[in-house]
Amino acid sequence: MILNRKTLKFEIDLDFVLIAITTSLRDYRTCHYINKRLNFGFTKSPDLELHLINGAGPAYFSLYEYNWEASETDFYFIANKGSDGYLIPEMRKVDFFIMIKNYITDNELEKVLAELNKIQEIVAAVKIDPKKIKSRENLLF
Repeated sequence: MILNRKTLKFEIDLDFVLIAITTSLRDYRTCHYINKRLNFGFTKSPDLELHLINGAGPAYFSLYEYNWEASETDFYFIANKGSDGYLIPEMRKVDFFIMIKNYITDNELEKVLAELNKIQEIVAAVKIDPKKIKSRENLLF
């Protein structure tokens, strides 16, 4: 008996820019400095709820949102350490992520990164390729 097998390849749509931030500050303080330095308006949203481990309860991650109305670009400031583990476990040294959805030019992104790195309390802010993150599905919300 010959079985015909078809393999379905599933690719996750990672249509966003990701910035990793390292700092010793709490989420609200970091957002305050970002808002002041970049003239952003991050506001607290309900925590991001994810089921990281099958059968376990949900984990909650602090979440802030901001929107550039002119270009309809959405910014999400997300804590890497949550109530029950890490959003991206393989990046434990990262404290927060900024996810940029819709559209941002390379020039605008460079300006954002430069300004983030000028904030004294931020140790480092670097662009990360989401495709290289093992647990990237945690970033789909």
